[in-house]
Amino acid sequence: MGEDAHILDGAIPPARNPNLFGHQAAEEFLARSYRTGKAHHAILIEGPEGIGKATLAFRFAAHVLSHPDPETAPDQLAIPDPESAIGRQIASGASHNLLHLTRPVDEKSGKQKTAITIDEVRRAGHFFSQTSGTGNWRIVIIDPVDDLNRNAANAILKILEEPPKRAMFLVLSHAPGKLLPTIRSRCLPLRLSPLGEQDLLRALEALGVSIEGRTRETVLAMSKGSVSQVLKLLNYGGADIVSAFNQMLAEEGPAARRAMHRLSDVLSAKDADVALGFFLEHLGDHLSDRARQAAFAGDLAAAARMADLASEVGEKVTVSQAYNLDRKQTLLSILEAAHR
Repeated sequence: MGEDAHILDGAIPPARNPNLFGHQAAEEFLARSYRTGKAHHAILIEGPEGIGKATLAFRFAAHVLSHPDPETAPDQLAIPDPESAIGRQIASGASHNLLHLTRPVDEKSGKQKTAITIDEVRRAGHFFSQTSGTGNWRIVIIDPVDDLNRNAANAILKILEEPPKRAMFLVLSHAPGKLLPTIRSRCLPLRLSPLGEQDLLRALEALGVSIEGRTRETVLAMSKGSVSQVLKLLNYGGADIVSAFNQMLAEEGPAARRAMHRLSDVLSAKDADVALGFFLEHLGDHLSDRARQAAFAGDLAAAARMADLASEVGEKVTVSQAYNLDRKQTLLSILEAAHR
């Protein structure tokens, strides 16, 4: 399991993914900036989830470790060679010069924890304290920085403030607006955009995923230019979850209550973590859209209610996770609030 615990069904772990679509400008920027010998020690790669941020980070890490002298490095990032020594080490997670920090797996449950903890950041401190046998760069990929808890974020900040020599951070963020300003200020931002339709289809084709018929139009419209979003829609019942939620909103009285129970049963089932995360993200987008529509219509009171409801949902989820409350009851409470 290990670091691959968070990989969606149908996806390729970024460390082993040879395919990257739609981000040629970002690749060229990274290659050129590294070649100058003045590359920033911390690069914030930001953008929606599932568009290739981690794949780009691993590709750039392979480039740097393969060409430790910036002056002799090529001006383009090559497709990583899985047969090279560095390629094999990165793909297997065995590189002594690359550390991938992500949410650790709970040994008892076998599931990923809800945050990147300070213990994981201490691994980075130990990693930098070791002398590289090759004199090569030391690279840490934080995937994503949004998952750092407060103590871990403060610990990372201290390393960013006084980085070791020949150290590089590739910091991934799905929601850079939520970052500590002090972390953001110490990173060079590199914004990636959602994939266009053709790049998205090429990425899906590389995974062996095809979308046909009526499903194609619906999935592409809901994809947000994200490969992971498509996989959640197709492989985790995302499209059915959205349909069931919309149906619940359209019902009243006992019919609405029954719809809430059916949906909460699905989302609280064992091994439904991905589906639940997808639904909570969809609900957040739904409330944000409603708030914007109300604001544009001049109904500021309704916009405020939507914003308050979004905060209420986030608080309920946080409390439920922190105290391991009954998931179905938490979901019923959230669905009732959304229906109101």
